[in-house]
Amino acid sequence: MRTFSLLKGMPVFTLRGERIGTVHDLTISESGQVTGMVIHQQALFKRAFHLQLADISSYGQDGIVIKLNDTTTRKMPADSICLTKDELLGRMLFSEMGEELGLLQDVYFKEQMGTIIAYETTDGFFSESTVIQSKQPPTFGKDTIIVSVNEQ
Repeated sequence: MRTFSLLKGMPVFTLRGERIGTVHDLTISESGQVTGMVIHQQALFKRAFHLQLADISSYGQDGIVIKLNDTTTRKMPADSICLTKDELLGRMLFSEMGEELGLLQDVYFKEQMGTIIAYETTDGFFSESTVIQSKQPPTFGKDTIIVSVNEQ
């Protein structure tokens, strides 16, 4: 299981040991599955490309290793939503029953399948965070995210 906060800024390497950039964002399908990552390449002009979860060979504590050598033509799928670019982080989470759960702070997902299994929320700047487990895909609204909450 991974969280976006642990992956953000992590270096990405090829199997030949070449550093190709850092993790900048997560892409999520409309059905609520993590589909990949947006990688920023360090160059004179910043370039970004999409990396599918299937392209990742391994996740380490200090970096991610990918199976690919050519990453120049990979664009983000049109139906994907980004956590930071589309401002999902900081958006209010509500349960299907209309209960306010807090502001989205992070997502927990299975790295091989991309299944989001929990959401980390906060009530404000200085408050403790809460982890909310969910087995159903979320509904992304313009102002809120609706999740099915697992009964504890």
